[in-house]
Amino acid sequence: MTDARVTVYTRQACSLCDTAEAEVARICGELGVGWGAVDVDGDPELRAEYGDRVPVIMVDGKEHGFWRVEEPRLRAALT
Repeated sequence: MTDARVTVYTRQACSLCDTAEAEVARICGELGVGWGAVDVDGDPELRAEYGDRVPVIMVDGKEHGFWRVEEPRLRAALT
């Protein structure tokens, strides 16, 4: 994920995570921006940090938002 500007922290069986991933994939695809997803349950530190707030959207390594994708705001951050 070295070329990913956007990272979505997720977990399995999370409907908000599924929605956020789909929205981020669509937006990043339209803008030609790399993105990736990380399952927080695979890492105890990530689970402790983000577990109650997933999905968490990171842009360029900084927290951009959580629970829902704010499309206009995400687009602005990526352009």
